[in-house]
Amino acid sequence: GLQALVTHPGNATDGDMARGLAQNAALVEQALEEVPGGVEVLLETTAGSGKVLGARFEELAEMIERISPAQRHRVGVCVDTCHVYAAGYDLRGDYDGVMAHLADVVGLDRVRLFHLNDSATPFASRRDRHAGIGEGSLGDEPFRRLMNDPRFATVPRVLETPKGDDLVTLDRQNLARLRGYVE
Repeated sequence: GLQALVTHPGNATDGDMARGLAQNAALVEQALEEVPGGVEVLLETTAGSGKVLGARFEELAEMIERISPAQRHRVGVCVDTCHVYAAGYDLRGDYDGVMAHLADVVGLDRVRLFHLNDSATPFASRRDRHAGIGEGSLGDEPFRRLMNDPRFATVPRVLETPKGDDLVTLDRQNLARLRGYVE
């Protein structure tokens, strides 16, 4: 009954990015072949620290392209707002440019999920540290834009914000903040 599985695109442990992309794409394809049906694999954008793949839209597009056409329709992308900002895509200062680049390189039809979280680290830090909505270096505006972007009206969004000691209160506050952005 699972609709999709979100996964980070993997690592190039030896530093050879081309080999890492090819190997990880082959493994995603193999998994899809071994599990028939409609379950999708969503490659999550990453902050790009170390030898992690998926910090550039081009890397995600290459992995998707390497998967056989027989399985490719079952591969999409999960855009993590903190990760793309930390990777160097300026959602705060150039939301339209980032989304245009995503559309050109990956295709907006491949965006099947958003992980919503602010960034506790500065722009292009390549560090994956989440913050509450509007409480980090991204601020309010990118989330306001995303919540009102008609291109993503039907794309699910999941909070990945810090929880603190109480697993409910901060989620409710972050959801209220996101709902407050809707015009």
